[in-house]
Amino acid sequence: MKNKLTVKMLVEGGVMLALAYVLSLVVIFQMPSGGSITAVSMLPILIYAVRYGAGPGLFVAIVYGTLQFILGPKWSFHPVSILFDYVLGFGFLGLAGLFGKKLLNATLGIVLGIALRFASSVISGVVVFASYAPEGQDPLLYSLIYNASYMLPEMLLTTLAFAFVYKRLIQPLAAAEAVN
Repeated sequence: MKNKLTVKMLVEGGVMLALAYVLSLVVIFQMPSGGSITAVSMLPILIYAVRYGAGPGLFVAIVYGTLQFILGPKWSFHPVSILFDYVLGFGFLGLAGLFGKKLLNATLGIVLGIALRFASSVISGVVVFASYAPEGQDPLLYSLIYNASYMLPEMLLTTLAFAFVYKRLIQPLAAAEAVN
């Protein structure tokens, strides 16, 4: 399917944005300086990216990151934090659509998108939150540990949830495209 923008894509993008935001309000674990494990709040954005590809996925993911900054709790107003924790960080989730709709390919795309979000948060942590590192600890190591403590469990939960919904939400599209 060519990524010609359709009303269906716009509506689904809006629904996925709303669903992702609502799921982000269900916090399982909250870190003291930002970041949390949620009820797989990235999943709707990742599903959208896999369904429609990286281009539309990037757009919706960047809008989601912007909404997270505008509507969510603020941990920093530093320009690096806004860019790397929100706009780029969540925007990277749209890259889940790079590898196609087959389960293994889509899962690799999801892991890539979340891994790049993690890397983006680590960069922000080094630049903006270095002062939080315990005395004598390298800010990069501190940021890696801090962000991994919530991002890795979130990635695992999200990837498992994607595998669970794949057969219902993605596989029919992949089969229909194979016929066309």
